[in-house]
Amino acid sequence: MGKFEIKTDKSGQFRFNLKAGNGQVILSSEAYTTKAACENGIESVKTNSQDDNRFERKTAKNGSPYFNLKASNGQVIGASEMYSSTSAMENGIASVKSNAPGADVEDNS
Repeated sequence: MGKFEIKTDKSGQFRFNLKAGNGQVILSSEAYTTKAACENGIESVKTNSQDDNRFERKTAKNGSPYFNLKASNGQVIGASEMYSSTSAMENGIASVKSNAPGADVEDNS
């Protein structure tokens, strides 16, 4: 089972990672100024991860595939790591879809 981990960064802002059951980070958030906003971001991931149209598939300058998860307003709410292939990226998207909805939240902030 996946989980969201909330942490604070060096500047005191809040971020979350969605981790798969094996502990691997599959989605990382932007920085939020408040914990409440970060928690709202997590709820947005849970909701929007169920709509394939919310996943923006991209390619980095070095050719590595990655994806962003966007909210209904078009704002990026999470970004993936860089993948070695398109199929690996699609597996990452599938992992977010399956892990996010029921993931617990662990507050390490």
